[in-house]
Amino acid sequence: MGGALVAFSATAVAVRELSRTIGVFDILSLRYGIALVLLTGIALSRPGLRAALAPRRPALHAVRNLIHFAGTYAWSLGVTLLPLATVFALEFTTPAWVAVLAPLVLGERLTSGRIAAVVLGIAGVLVILRPGAETIQPAALVVLGGAIAFAGASVTTKSLTRIQGTFTILFWMNLIQFPLALLGSDPARWSGLGPEHAGALAGITLGGLASHWCLTNAYRHGDALTVVPLDFLRIPLIALAGWQFYGEPLDPLVFAGAGLIIAGILWNLRSEGRRSPSRTPLARAPLARTDAAPVPAAGETQP
Repeated sequence: MGGALVAFSATAVAVRELSRTIGVFDILSLRYGIALVLLTGIALSRPGLRAALAPRRPALHAVRNLIHFAGTYAWSLGVTLLPLATVFALEFTTPAWVAVLAPLVLGERLTSGRIAAVVLGIAGVLVILRPGAETIQPAALVVLGGAIAFAGASVTTKSLTRIQGTFTILFWMNLIQFPLALLGSDPARWSGLGPEHAGALAGITLGGLASHWCLTNAYRHGDALTVVPLDFLRIPLIALAGWQFYGEPLDPLVFAGAGLIIAGILWNLRSEGRRSPSRTPLARAPLARTDAAPVPAAGETQP
């Protein structure tokens, strides 16, 4: 779990560093392009994976990745414009939006725990954004929209995991989103990258893969009620990184709002655990298999 915490934070810092030289679309183009090369190499070396690459529901893959791309762009843009802790705190509202969308799209029951996640999530957002106390930054609303997009991607991923494996979903994610990123990219700017950017490039590609691999294994070896609270340590960790590297203040209201959001998620997890004691949400389940839980952990929706 410690590896996941470091990898998530490294990804955000890598985006911030690269944004000084290239744009967000350029960053995403490099991320998806490099990841696609890596995944293609793995598929070529393993015939079993190649045989499973055919998409069974191409339209659903397309919808899922259009929504996910919008969320990833919003998150990445937020990282370049807002304090890192604010971005991470707003991202943690994704499970609350999943609780809203799952009954509408998947026909799941809206329980008291899920209602609590939504109410406390909205309360946390209001504390962070402070409407009326100061002008709300448009970038914060963009990140919040990205969290809603991640919720939509999570709901569609749930449907995909019933018919496709994790590797296939990841492969098509990069194959579809790579040309989308290229549409807004200017490869001529890539010439500004040099050896000093190697660490940041590794952060946006390997960091993302490592974070999900570590979090998957954490869920495989520990129950969600143990793992999820550890995942919330990402907020103070990224706050310290922002303070140390970029001089960002440690805003107590961001921590207070994040606390409300986290309380709602934990309330829902405990409620689901009591309702289905034989199947604790997310317990010992691979990260990409969202069919095991109605409301994912925040790490499950990371770009």
